[in-house]
Amino acid sequence: MYKIIIRPILFCFDPEKVHHATFKIIRLISKLPLVKPILKRYYTVNDKRLERHLFGITFKNPVGLAAGFDKDAKLYNELNNFGFGFIEIGTLTPKPQDGNPKKRLFRLKADSAIINRMGFNNNGVENAVKRLKQNKGVLIGGNIGKNKVTPNALATQDYQICFNALFNYVDYFVVNVSSPNTPNLRALQEKKPLTALLNTLQAENNAKSKRKPILLKIAPDLTNDQLLDIIDIVNTTKIDGVIASNTTIDRSNLKSGAKTETGGLSGKPLTNRSTEVIKFLATKSQKAFPIIGVGGIHTAQDAIEKLNAGADLVQLYTGFIYEGPKLIKRINKAILKTV
Repeated sequence: MYKIIIRPILFCFDPEKVHHATFKIIRLISKLPLVKPILKRYYTVNDKRLERHLFGITFKNPVGLAAGFDKDAKLYNELNNFGFGFIEIGTLTPKPQDGNPKKRLFRLKADSAIINRMGFNNNGVENAVKRLKQNKGVLIGGNIGKNKVTPNALATQDYQICFNALFNYVDYFVVNVSSPNTPNLRALQEKKPLTALLNTLQAENNAKSKRKPILLKIAPDLTNDQLLDIIDIVNTTKIDGVIASNTTIDRSNLKSGAKTETGGLSGKPLTNRSTEVIKFLATKSQKAFPIIGVGGIHTAQDAIEKLNAGADLVQLYTGFIYEGPKLIKRINKAILKTV
């Protein structure tokens, strides 16, 4: 029903406006009697064999919602009804910021893809914390970044602010230095500044009574030498894992006219590259750390390929928009067939 009726209607309108309208609709219908149990019954696969135990956390299933969809932690309780094993909020910054000028979100229908140059638009970390205090048992990842106006030399302070503000309200952290939509942010992926940033966060983490897992989200555009540096950085800083990967700036073989828009590309064109990055990291590190695979998962087979390449968990974003919420159930059922 989603792809035949709902998606064609939604795709007639501006994607950013549709995103906000969809949030309002989901929130409204979720308040109706019996809707929550009906959604859970229809979309959720409950099976102990789907559980994954990573960095001290038990995930009820390995399919999560990637950061960027629920930036401000406004809808995580309702989205959990669609069968996700975990939900990542953010990217959050210390201060509220509007992000880049509109129009900044583009559908590439012929490519089953999206280009975004949102620019970490969010209401600030403290605003999200207020809503996270209403968490009803959802496993939450906190994706953190820096404000656009913060120079890279002071970026670590922004990450520390977000880390400490969110610490009591998320289950794991993701350090985002790989978005292409904040000027100079990707420069923080270089070995020296990234090592310093992660060491500082780890020092904060280890000073807590009980530490929280820290993961690093990387770009799919890194070279093999840069990926080897990532492996070395993970081993040196002793962070808990990697998310591979963020959106890409590559525009190879696209069909849609919107391919000329600047920003990060997600969706099917990213499928193979993100899987290649996962396989490279898993192989070269000898599976020394957990990997969350994200990028171009539009079918259950896409998810299985990422798991086979070395991912321990997977996340959806663009595939969730193009394929609908039933994709989560299809993936979990396909995973059960491999057990």
